[in-house]
Amino acid sequence: MELAYVCDWEKRPKNTHCPSIPLVSSWSCRNLVAFTTDLKNDDDDTKDVSHMIHIIDTEHPWDVFSINSGHSEVISCLEWDQSGSRLLSADGDGRIQCWSMSEHLVNSWESALSSSVDGDPIVALSWLHNGVKLALHVEMSGSTNFGEKFSRVKFSPSLTLFGGKPMEGWLAVTVSGLVTVSLLKPGGALLTASESLCRLRGRVALADIAFTGGGNIVVAATDGSSSSPVQFYKVVVSVVSEKCRIDTELLPSLFLRCTTDPLRRDKYPAVTHLKFLTRENSEQVLLCASNQGGSIVECWSLRKEGLPVNNIFQHRSPVVGEKQPTILKWRILTTTGDLERVSAVALPKLPISISNTDLKVASDTKFCPGLGLALAFHDGSIQILHRLSLHTMGVFYGSAQRPGDDAAIKRPRTAGPALHFKALQFSWTSLALAGVDGHGKLHMLRVSPSMGQVLDMNTTLRHLLFLLEYCMVTGYDWWDVLLHVQPSMVHNLVEKLHEEYMRQNQALQQVLATRIVAVKASLCKLSTATAARACDFHAKLLLIAISSTLKSLLRPHVLNTPDKSPGDRLTEICTKNTDTDIDKVMINLKTEEFVLDGPPLQSLQQLIQWVGDFVLYLLANLPNQGSAVRPGFGFMRDGASLGMLREMLVMIRIWGLLKPGCLPTFTAMSDNQDSMQLLFRLLTKLWLCSRDDGPPQEPDESLIDECCLLPSQLLVPSMDWLPVNDGIIVKLQGKLPLRLQFGKASSLQGVGGAAPLDVFTRSPGAQKMDNLRCIHMGVSPTEESKACTRCGCVTMLRSPNKTNAMKQWEQRWIKNCLCGGLWRRMPPTFT
Repeated sequence: MELAYVCDWEKRPKNTHCPSIPLVSSWSCRNLVAFTTDLKNDDDDTKDVSHMIHIIDTEHPWDVFSINSGHSEVISCLEWDQSGSRLLSADGDGRIQCWSMSEHLVNSWESALSSSVDGDPIVALSWLHNGVKLALHVEMSGSTNFGEKFSRVKFSPSLTLFGGKPMEGWLAVTVSGLVTVSLLKPGGALLTASESLCRLRGRVALADIAFTGGGNIVVAATDGSSSSPVQFYKVVVSVVSEKCRIDTELLPSLFLRCTTDPLRRDKYPAVTHLKFLTRENSEQVLLCASNQGGSIVECWSLRKEGLPVNNIFQHRSPVVGEKQPTILKWRILTTTGDLERVSAVALPKLPISISNTDLKVASDTKFCPGLGLALAFHDGSIQILHRLSLHTMGVFYGSAQRPGDDAAIKRPRTAGPALHFKALQFSWTSLALAGVDGHGKLHMLRVSPSMGQVLDMNTTLRHLLFLLEYCMVTGYDWWDVLLHVQPSMVHNLVEKLHEEYMRQNQALQQVLATRIVAVKASLCKLSTATAARACDFHAKLLLIAISSTLKSLLRPHVLNTPDKSPGDRLTEICTKNTDTDIDKVMINLKTEEFVLDGPPLQSLQQLIQWVGDFVLYLLANLPNQGSAVRPGFGFMRDGASLGMLREMLVMIRIWGLLKPGCLPTFTAMSDNQDSMQLLFRLLTKLWLCSRDDGPPQEPDESLIDECCLLPSQLLVPSMDWLPVNDGIIVKLQGKLPLRLQFGKASSLQGVGGAAPLDVFTRSPGAQKMDNLRCIHMGVSPTEESKACTRCGCVTMLRSPNKTNAMKQWEQRWIKNCLCGGLWRRMPPTFT
């Protein structure tokens, strides 16, 4: 483990964080981290405390969105939903609030819904399960089939609507032993009910919630004393006559092993942490008992055991098919020795299969993600322990003294306890760890896939590739995987990822078509040698989106439509017809399917213009593609993309006959120059050299000569590639951690990273570009803008268009960017 970056607060002359109050944090599958702090006003005689929730995306940690939550008591729980777009917060007064993005911006949040159990503090909180569960099989990591590597596990939702659709909602446990459920009805209303966990209600100091494959919920609870039993309850939620019903049932309980050990019976009086190992496994639980100076951790497993039968009944003749009666019983798996006092626990979210075969392969290949849980200690250190055996896998010392550190002995003893982590969270692939200390500072740590064990390069690449594939299949953000990618690995990872993708069936390839391009773009930005290819991948995403949008405008001429849509027929005809004359290709098409009203075509002119400019740029730069990779190089051998451009030129040509105003505008050097005809002819020649159905060929000399002449025939536009990404991932190549400040993007300037390529640099007087609408916004735009957290794509927050066709284009990207990244509001300094 090593520190990647630390984000601290600026000086606060009036407000100070309250380090004595426990902090909580949560990490979403979209790499959003939420954590709490409590601010008290020194100038206020009432000593009122503001309970704050801070939300950051890990790529721009300084751009924090701080919410004065409105909670009247200390926030005790934070919980993201499985989509990573909504956040639950609960406090010591029994109030639960649901936060959602305002205008789909990661740095703008609002409270949408709330529920309350007045005066009853919440000790555990969870969203209801939606029934989606994957298992990651390390044993099958060498398989060519994604379905074998990541299998769908049969798992029922906690509650279903008509037709089996999972019902959304949340469940909480209170300190008085009450379980409360809030269900989100399809209309947006809340359906709430509460029920006691058992008939004899008692104090619940700690609790946790897990789910079973049959759709039930299991709650673990303890009163905080290590001499008391840890109780388990089955909770079943249903809707009867438009009312929420909760049924509870007592399950087998357990006593901590340390209380039965004569040497430790009274040593650890309090249970400080209670966690199920995973939220989908209610049969394994982690318990931590502590005193003022130390802790001990125990791991328990629920097993089915045969019930011994009395000798009286053993001599009777057995009945055919009769089985020995069984009973469920908690058995201890393992326990640690005496540890430093534990301050926080983080459990892995990666759903790795723990079958004997998978565990053996993981051990042989030194694949550790998902197998370790993290413990933070009061001396400032962190240990990662194996989730089953509890042996140490890795250590981060932080402010703690390293073994054999003689210099630390000579240091003067500082007043007060060491600064330690009060909240700890694993990322969704377990390759990063976020910790919040008592001063509210955020620490981001890399967690090596092999836990520091030396691996050869091929094995390292295979581990990273396996996790990138997992993110690609699930749709989870892969930022934490990029933390471990060195520039020298980028090319091999991109090639291997493409090979694995091409081995999948056609249907799956179609589903993952844009996602793999986005992953490749993220990888290529990590190395200066491949940064130009990142431009190509982003251009390909825009090209795919424009192509599907333009094809969706086509309508069959007659109602009894054949099997193929007009767009499919266009692709088929353009693939078969290798003619370099655009008008001859048009003859074979049913032009009546291309007849559209004028307004939609005119409103899409900016997208059509981008297609024309892009084709001209590619062809004009063909002679310049030498040893140094320049933007556009990736398209020279991409027959599918060149074919897509060719189809769009044919469509645009037909539409130009109907509405000349929608045609792309070119600055020609002669009045009788047919620009579209010229570009189509050269593009077809280049496409013929890289078709998928034949071996790739080098462009012939005549084509290169004609492309050399293009700048003298048409004015070649300067393509405005995506701006340089202002995120932190490209700055984390070094071993030294970065020191950042919340609210200050300037704290990143000049830190790490190599000099950007020419295509990324922007002069101060350059025009700002709306990368989504393909229009210029001016040198000093006055419109509010938003940018993608992943690729840096910038677009206006408010739509300047009034036509339906362009609004439909903008609605496609209202929640996510072309690359699938989230949007964040740009600071005023951008404008």
